[in-house]
Amino acid sequence: MPTIAVNGTRLYYEDVGTGPETILFSHGLLWDRRLFEPQVAALRADYRCIAYDHRGQGRSAVPSEATIPTDLLAADAIALVEALGVGPVHVVGLSMGGFVGMRLAVWRPDLVRSLCLIETSADPEPRPNVPRYKALNLVVRLAGARAVSSRVLPIMFGRTFLDDPDRAAERDRWRGILESNAKSVTKSVNGVLQRPSFADQLAHIEAPTVVVVGDEDVATTPAKAQRMVDRIPGARLVRIPAAGHSSTIEQPEAVTAAIRSLLTEASDGAPSPEAAP
Repeated sequence: MPTIAVNGTRLYYEDVGTGPETILFSHGLLWDRRLFEPQVAALRADYRCIAYDHRGQGRSAVPSEATIPTDLLAADAIALVEALGVGPVHVVGLSMGGFVGMRLAVWRPDLVRSLCLIETSADPEPRPNVPRYKALNLVVRLAGARAVSSRVLPIMFGRTFLDDPDRAAERDRWRGILESNAKSVTKSVNGVLQRPSFADQLAHIEAPTVVVVGDEDVATTPAKAQRMVDRIPGARLVRIPAAGHSSTIEQPEAVTAAIRSLLTEASDGAPSPEAAP
């Protein structure tokens, strides 16, 4: 799959599927485009699906700077959509990818057909979290991601997924992906910890929007999701039972259904009955 030079960096992306409309998938911190594998597999028959790696993560280029700001990631996404000539797109963003998606929708509404925000927040990182995450980030910089994976997994996944004996192989796979992060991923973590509030900008989002949150998410709680819904005109909340901060993996069919419902709404101009909160 290709890479593309945009906005002073080189992004890796995967481009599959066919259809008159395109979905852009923007992943969360410490992961890569594989976070959306189930959704791409389910939607590629009807939509062109582009899943990319943020700068500094996955197979994309790592910058020299010590911090990768959230606003820069959003500018990368804008440049990617423009370079590929695929706008307007349906934007699906999880966690960090949601930070990117909400900025796209405000800064470039002409490029956004609909917006699905998953396990994300418009708030800055809560102050009590910052020292703990800085300490974990220091360990990663010195010893690598494997040294913190046991502490990070309960943030990324809910108890249902972590405790299910039938999903041990899946847990092992995602632990391996997490531990494969290069030490340079600390640059991305720095950007997340330093991100400013975007809450006051949410009222400017014009695209049809669904906010998805796992009931077991401890990183961006359902209360935070509701605050975004309250600020985005016409937005709807979809809560995913038995899911934490990575519901695309934990409960893929439920998340895919929420996305598909939004796509239908954006095309038809009215919410699908099954999409009601």
